[in-house]
Parts: sequence; C-alpha cells; structure tokens
Amino acid sequence: MSSTKGKTALALTRVWHHVDANDRVLGRLANRIAYALMGKHKPTYDPAVDSGDYVVVSNAEAVRLTGKKGTDKIYRHHSGFMGGLKEVPITRVREKRPEDVIRKAVSGMLPKNTLRDRRLERLKIFPGQAPPSLLANQIMSWRDFAKTTPVQAGSEAPRIEDKAQA
Repeated sequence: MSSTKGKTALALTRVWHHVDANDRVLGRLANRIAYALMGKHKPTYDPAVDSGDYVVVSNAEAVRLTGKKGTDKIYRHHSGFMGGLKEVPITRVREKRPEDVIRKAVSGMLPKNTLRDRRLERLKIFPGQAPPSLLANQIMSWRDFAKTTPVQAGSEAPRIEDKAQA
C-alpha cells in the first residue's frame, strides 16, 4: 500500500461555503470556519498542503457573544515602542468593523505558520448580506458540517442525507 496522498488537481479543488453568522456563537462559528479553511473535512487532508476551501460569511454584525464578553472583551496589540500597548474594547470594534471580530477569532484558531495568511485570504466576511456575485460561486451552504446542504445557483437541492436514502 502506498503512503503518498493524491495531490492531483481534482483532490485539491476548492469549494465555496456560505455561512450565515446571524445569532451564531462566535467561538463555535470560528472553529468551524477554521476547519473548512484548513481543509480538515476532506479525506485528502495534509497539514503541509494548503487544500482548504473558500468561506463566505454574511451577517457578521449579528454574531453572538456568550457571557460578559460582549462588554468585557478587549483586543490588545503593541506598537513595539515603550508604552505602546493599545487596547480596544470589542464594543468599539463591533461598531466600526464588525467583520474584524470574526476574522480575529478565526485567525486565532488557525495554526501559526506560513499558511495562515493564505488561508485567511480565502475568508470573505460581510457585515450584512453577502453580494449575489459571490453567492453565485457558492456550492455548499451549511449550518454545521453535520447538516451540509448543497445549493445550485439560487435553487436549493435535496439534502445529502435525503439523497442517500432515495
């Protein structure tokens, strides 16, 4: 038995996923998005190969935070100079750029290596509804991977579970 994995163009094809972040918990949503960006849901997954998919997130401003994170969470970064610690509360980030909340959560869940920036480039986040031009590329729409639903250019196809039974 060969131990090499198929690195053909067919094995590394990228699929577009659409996620509605409306009333979804931030951490669980970011976990699933990172999973799809890495390509861990594919049988040809290899940590050293960037074989993940595209993810389009809509309604980023309606993502839900649990506990007191909605008021107490603070994003920190440092300028590198003495006294250069910058602290920005999450309420201000949600007002100005609500897509940054999801982007920072997903970035923290991806491996800290050279592939992280390339994976984050395939993440498209919109504060409201995603534009129809991006949704035309959409092949998969999902709430979670257990309930994956294929979609074809505006019309909804039967669920994968139903197709197996029929």
